[in-house]
Amino acid sequence: MVTIQTTMNWESTALAKYNKMLNLIPVFHRRLAKEVVNKKAEQNAQARGCLQVEESDIVHAFLSEVPKAFYSLMIRIMDEVGFDYKKYS
Repeated sequence: MVTIQTTMNWESTALAKYNKMLNLIPVFHRRLAKEVVNKKAEQNAQARGCLQVEESDIVHAFLSEVPKAFYSLMIRIMDEVGFDYKKYS
């Protein structure tokens, strides 16, 4: 199981979905996705002036940081774990 190390608080439901999503990403992409999405999600929360990462921060991070070649896989996994990406795109 992949877990994340953070520098901010993460909303627990969003974090659970994120961890589940990371575990569904192919192993050879997982580490890179974790690094870039963690960083961007926390930047997104900070940009909103928030002390906690929320679902919107995570979804926006995936949408902006994951290469377009993996977009359809990312969307399928978001659906599977319950991220409502349509609300944020």
